[in-house]
Amino acid sequence: MNTRIALLGQPNSGKSTVYNALTGSRQHVGNWPGKTVEKNDGYYTYKGTRYTVTDLPGSYGLSGNSDEEIITADFIKSGQADLVCILVDASQLERSMYMVAEYAALDKPAMLLLNMMDVAKSQKKEIDHKLLEKRLGIPVLPFTAAESKGYEELKSLLAAELENPHMLLSHPETDQTTSVLEQSKAKYRWISEMLDGVTHTATPEYKLSKFDRVATSPIRGKLLCFGVVLLAFLVAMIVMSPFMAIGQMIPAVLNAPIANLLNGWHVHPWLVSVFSMMLPNVLYFCISMASFVFGVNLVFGFLEEIGFLARAAYQFDGVLSKLGLQGKAICPMLMGFGCTIGGTCGTRVMDNWGQRMLAMAVVWAVPCGAIWGVIPVVASMFFGPGGTLLVCVLILCYMLLMMVIVSKVFGRKLSPAESRSGMIMELPPYHKAHWKHILKEAFLKAWDIFKRALGTVTLVSLVFYIFSFSTSGNIQSSLLYRVGTAIEPVTRFFGLGWQTFMAFLSSAFAKEAVLGVLNAAFVGGSNLLEATFFAKSATPDNAALAASMVQTISKPEALAFLFACTFNVPCVMALSTTYRESHSLKWTARVALFYIGGALLLSCIVYHIAALFL
Repeated sequence: MNTRIALLGQPNSGKSTVYNALTGSRQHVGNWPGKTVEKNDGYYTYKGTRYTVTDLPGSYGLSGNSDEEIITADFIKSGQADLVCILVDASQLERSMYMVAEYAALDKPAMLLLNMMDVAKSQKKEIDHKLLEKRLGIPVLPFTAAESKGYEELKSLLAAELENPHMLLSHPETDQTTSVLEQSKAKYRWISEMLDGVTHTATPEYKLSKFDRVATSPIRGKLLCFGVVLLAFLVAMIVMSPFMAIGQMIPAVLNAPIANLLNGWHVHPWLVSVFSMMLPNVLYFCISMASFVFGVNLVFGFLEEIGFLARAAYQFDGVLSKLGLQGKAICPMLMGFGCTIGGTCGTRVMDNWGQRMLAMAVVWAVPCGAIWGVIPVVASMFFGPGGTLLVCVLILCYMLLMMVIVSKVFGRKLSPAESRSGMIMELPPYHKAHWKHILKEAFLKAWDIFKRALGTVTLVSLVFYIFSFSTSGNIQSSLLYRVGTAIEPVTRFFGLGWQTFMAFLSSAFAKEAVLGVLNAAFVGGSNLLEATFFAKSATPDNAALAASMVQTISKPEALAFLFACTFNVPCVMALSTTYRESHSLKWTARVALFYIGGALLLSCIVYHIAALFL
């Protein structure tokens, strides 16, 4: 029996919403063979029959040159799908039908889903879907993907079409010998013929509201965007705080009971520390990651549903196009100031994989909230209030330079100049959010990240644990200390002694751990593992740390250390999130190695320049 369904449509047509609603958690996410482009396959069961659904990459047509469009076109033309469900935006029907015009020439089974009917109704548009169905010769279903009530009818129609498929009755009369422009004109003429008399609008002229006049103004619009994203981040923090608080309790609650139990069984101390300290903290890290994902997706889902993200994209497209990015990247970049994980997840709004991966690489250059808790503390020990302010300004200036460097290094492959084009878009009307849908989507994404992160975070934590463990708890007994002191002649070239180099390594694990590791290295008496894995609950003695650091290291080393930590790999959770969001170990590793190498090189430059003046 034919049971494979492909979802076809333009970016932001609602394909992913329909796909998630149909398949739920029964999904497999990977990459297409030979391409680093996300592949989504899932299934659902209807009346005892299992149906497979493929969410094809968003595409504006079947004759494009990007990886996404080539994959989509090849899959459709290969006939792997028994039925293709084409999604179009009912609120912008004329602009959305180009995909149908291209598909019409293939003579393959199809049905049409008129998505976003709620938006069309809010625009006072009436669509005669029966007339359109008669002209096309395939079923046409008015639909609102964000509402759950229409999915039974959709499943019923899909099942019926798989048993008795329909083909498009007509197609644009194009001649392959004519120019691409002439072929496009023929397709638009066909679209006009199909839609003649189908759409009736009570209010033909759209006027900008007062809010939109502000949102689209060159200066006030950008300030408004900054304000909205800042507010969104605060809301996301409020939403995620209860979940993070529960997660933070896990290590404190489980540490002592597990340790006592295993010690009573005379288990080896290393295994005791793994099960009592590392694994509860891994669970906490993964809950924290999922909490960030939930909060950010909730906020982004709301902003996208009501139509604000389109305004933000419009405002910053000109600026970000110089980095090879679309204007949509501004929101994840701003989110990065709060948390790199949130910014990384926010890149889901990008239209294609290359843009998304490049945006993630750029977001890594944004110093997150955790490192801003370290910079002022360490800087004030050596440079005073005025110097601390100058250090912060220099870090922000280098952040902008780093974004340009990252875009130049990775943009050639991820967003080639020849494939870039200006953004042409129609601002969607504002409309109410579907909270049930937004909450469900946010929860599914958070749960997916939690499940997938457990393995990655456990592996990286175990590696760090092996290097940090010592039977006595003394830092001098750890493998990390031995390696650090052995290679100190090399790290000195980069401006880092063994203490600051160990703290630099810990910053790649968690920025919150830096002060605790510094305290363990300079003041002593602290367990390195506890300083790292209980960083959030630990309270380092900053006065004692300052006294020891000032006597031990120079100002150039302190400055080099601050820059190295800030622009190192954000943290293990951000690393895991990037891998899970990109589905590319190769590109995640490339970006990570670039940041580690770049941080050491930057440390070297800062140290040797600062040594001339300080």
